[in-house]
Formats: sequence, structure tokens, C-alpha cells
Amino acid sequence: MQEEGVIKFDLRFSAGEAVALETFRELNTWRSRLWQLALIGQDPERYLGYGFGNVSQRLDTAVNDGNMTPFLISGTQTGGLPELDAAHYALVTACDVMQNRVEARGPVQPSSESLTHGMVYAQSGDIRVVLHVHSPDIWLAADRLGLPFTDAAVEYGTPAMALEVDRLFRETDVMEQKIFSMGGHEDGVVAFGATAAAAGAVLTETLSRCRNIN
Repeated sequence: MQEEGVIKFDLRFSAGEAVALETFRELNTWRSRLWQLALIGQDPERYLGYGFGNVSQRLDTAVNDGNMTPFLISGTQTGGLPELDAAHYALVTACDVMQNRVEARGPVQPSSESLTHGMVYAQSGDIRVVLHVHSPDIWLAADRLGLPFTDAAVEYGTPAMALEVDRLFRETDVMEQKIFSMGGHEDGVVAFGATAAAAGAVLTETLSRCRNIN
């Protein structure tokens, strides 16, 4: 079993103030819904007891001389909390996949899946929200559902996973489906969209489809 929620990249982190909750209230509301659905959470019987699941939203303000649009992401090991506030989110200001490096600031360190989120955002400016959840139902049925999925040999939170995500966007219809399964990350599923509501709807609709074929 892989460790869940452990940061594997070189993190350059600076403590700082939280971004105002008004900036991402819809995302935070959806994060609470996903927790209620047990798609985000923490369970001593699963994943060695680590928290699981994370959400993010791209911001509009450019940083680092305009080289990257930053994104807010829920903090590492916040999965077990039923509700989050602004103090539970970090601002990722740079992702370098090849150097396995993430730069971030805020009141909490960013999720261990920050590299994966960054790679999804790099695919299109139309992608504004990324939701990473854990759904045994969707994960086990991914092939029958026709979902794109990453190589089972590739671990979460690594440059290889980020490159696998890039491959999916080049070689599959993931941009149309707006959801994929992480083959080497037990129960891991990622949905994305222009808004939190759009990405959340993809997840809930896929759950419904999954239950209909089981």
C-alpha cells in the first residue's frame, strides 16, 4: 500500500496570510459536499489512517513575472476535517515538474498532489478547478466506464504522475470527459472544470453511472 498524503516533492514554502475566503467560497462549499459523500476524508481503516482528497482553484492574478497563474489548494492532511476555512488553503505560485519542485505560501503547506493539480492547469486556461477524491466505486469501474486512467506503475505526487497526466491530455479524450482515474493511486480520481459546480457535477454523475453498472 502506498503512503497517502505524504509530500514527495521539493517544497519551497513561505508562511503567509490566507487568501480571502470570498475568493473561493464555491470551491470550499463543494469541498464540504465531497467530505459528506466520503470522497474526501480520513479513516483509520484506509490508507494507513492518512487524510485523503484535495481541491484547488486557479486564481486570476499572475505571479513570478507572469510565468504562471497561481492556484489555491487545500492543505496537506486536511482531509479529516469536515469543514475548512481560508486558513486551510495554500497558494501555489510555481510548479516545476522536471525539478520536482513546488513553491507555495500561506498559513498551511499545500497538498501532496500539488504537482498533479499544476499539470492539469497547464493543459488549458479554461480549467479553473481541480477536485482530487478517493472513490473505490469509480476507481474499480474506470475501465468499464471508459474513463482515461494513468499507468498503474506510477505513484501519486511524483513527476512521473504529472507527466502521466500530460500524456492523458495528449492521447485520450480526457479533456472532453473531464475526469480520469489514477491507476497507481488506490481509489484516486480527478475531475476538473471551469467551476467547482461543473467539476463536482462530473464526479456525482460518474458516481451515478458507476452504481448503475455494478
